[in-house]
Amino acid sequence: MGDWWSPLVLRDISLGIDTFEELVRDLGVSRALLKDRLEKFVNGDVLERVEYSARPQRFRYLLTTSGRELVTVLLALTQWGDRWHAPEGPPIVFRHHCGEVLEVSITCRTCSGAVQPEGVPVQPGPGGRAAPGTLAVAERLAGMA
Repeated sequence: MGDWWSPLVLRDISLGIDTFEELVRDLGVSRALLKDRLEKFVNGDVLERVEYSARPQRFRYLLTTSGRELVTVLLALTQWGDRWHAPEGPPIVFRHHCGEVLEVSITCRTCSGAVQPEGVPVQPGPGGRAAPGTLAVAERLAGMA
């Protein structure tokens, strides 16, 4: 997800633009780059390839359960970008199934309270370790245990 094209690929697929040719046309991305991103998403269980034509062989790319959950995160990121970096307004308006314009809100599943960074203390987790990318975090969390 750390590159420019990945969120756009997932956005398009979530909107039903799910064939290789449609994605190339919509995004204006090189075929090689798109092939690489799609392979990474399939190998990472974010997308699945589903054949829709045998001759010539063609595939649709569909979101897996993991991919659908990731799109939820992308909706929140999109809303942030629309709020802070779209002075003319959002290029796409998402509507919730209730009919209202979607306003993403991250809440605690247990208490339904809004999640704010200052209200989320952390503690070491079972998979935590001191390694490149988490050295200072591991040290800080070890001091909290």
